[in-house]
Amino acid sequence: MPLSIQPMPKPEQLPVAQASQQQQLRRQSHWRKTLMLTCALFVLWFFVSFVLIFFARILSFKLFGWPFSFWVAGQGALLVYCLIIWFYARRMNRLDADFLRAKESD
Repeated sequence: MPLSIQPMPKPEQLPVAQASQQQQLRRQSHWRKTLMLTCALFVLWFFVSFVLIFFARILSFKLFGWPFSFWVAGQGALLVYCLIIWFYARRMNRLDADFLRAKESD
């Protein structure tokens, strides 16, 4: 059975039971922050995956006794990927907690 991935609905497309204007603005703000975080981390991923590794061949200096291009491809990129995942999880937990706290205060 093929696995299908559905795109996330926008906040205005979610079923809302008599949501106030303030709740809708809060949802839109949360969605905007989520998209901005995702886009920023995607740009960082793209830079490390393609741009930095492509141009690392030009930078022919040694770092800790190894060529810089080898270090970036073998070690540095993996560290950055782990940091991206860690930062995304931490920041989204904080954004979600703030959103739920504001939702409960209504």
